[in-house]
Amino acid sequence: MRFGIAYGADAVYMAGQRFGMRAAAANFDDEALRRCIAEAHAHGVKCYITVNIMPSCRDLPALPAYLELLQDAGADAMIVADVGVIRMAQKYAPGVPLHISTQTSILNPEAANFWADIGAERVVLARELSLEEIAEIRAKTPKALEIEAFVHGAMCISYSGRCLISQYMTGRDANHGACAQPCRWNYSLMEEKRPGEFFPVEEDSRGTYLYNSKDMCMIEHIPELIKAGIDSFKIEGRNKTAYYTACVTGAYRAAVDAYLADPEHYVMPQFCLDEVNKVSHREYYTGFYFGPSANGQHYGDSQYIRDYEVVGMPVDCREDGTAVFALKNRFFKGEELELLQPGHAPYSFHAEAVNDDGEALDLFNVPQMKVHFQFPFAVDRYAILRKKKERPE
Repeated sequence: MRFGIAYGADAVYMAGQRFGMRAAAANFDDEALRRCIAEAHAHGVKCYITVNIMPSCRDLPALPAYLELLQDAGADAMIVADVGVIRMAQKYAPGVPLHISTQTSILNPEAANFWADIGAERVVLARELSLEEIAEIRAKTPKALEIEAFVHGAMCISYSGRCLISQYMTGRDANHGACAQPCRWNYSLMEEKRPGEFFPVEEDSRGTYLYNSKDMCMIEHIPELIKAGIDSFKIEGRNKTAYYTACVTGAYRAAVDAYLADPEHYVMPQFCLDEVNKVSHREYYTGFYFGPSANGQHYGDSQYIRDYEVVGMPVDCREDGTAVFALKNRFFKGEELELLQPGHAPYSFHAEAVNDDGEALDLFNVPQMKVHFQFPFAVDRYAILRKKKERPE
């Protein structure tokens, strides 16, 4: 959350330990939610809380107290999907605006207007919409109704995430936030009378991935997104690292700001595209924004693209240029590193550093050791060090 705010998010979304769609994440307990909402507000950033599971009867008794907690803590909105939850939210937390989740599959202006009529402040559109369809929804809905759309991150192969495969195969309910992601698994065939004998169905040498999806990336289409009438760009953040959050948020922040500063002569800063390619990701595509067959959703293997790695996370970074980082991956003296800072393009330099004892080592390779640098400029407290990954010979 802190890195997302530092690198330019206008709002952050998060889950408590109940009622959110990321059950496997290390979500926030009640007191942590209070602290994080207050901290976001101190930075002028809004904080949206996900209450977007599809609840069963057993989930409902604990919901009123939780909704009251969110209102008391000052949540700026709740992201909701179930009509029962919406009804209860309006009763127990009437002061908290409602954002309608993408789980509701809003695909047309009539659906959007329905949610506006029952009091929604914002709708998070289905991911299966084209830019033309979004523009039509914008033209046929009240201007007061905000429109949010996903612009970057993992895509679910099922329709707006409403999937039953995980529950069927593993007993883990995706609609309660516990998806096992069987769409990412490698599949084989087994004949009934030959148990244990697996027959490959190969797309490539690593196997076949029948339901696997590419990741969405719309960094090169900021003008089209804004012109379609989208008010809020949603970037996947939960279950991602601080480094991922920083890189992707910073890239979109810089691209959006560059466009808003001069729409007529907009040229996307090259480092924005570079940044989204320097985080771990599957092959990118543009989702459904330009039609379902623009460049294909299916991703034929299980491999992530990981060309860069984090070298150090900040411990003590100061305005006089001194900076201490906790080591995450090794580096050699003189090796080329990059320093990331909020609001700046990456800074490349050749490593000259010392350890806590002031020794200038030839190799820094002890995990979490403190590494000291001196830069010719102020270093932000949320700075990150990275380098290009070493390739096996």
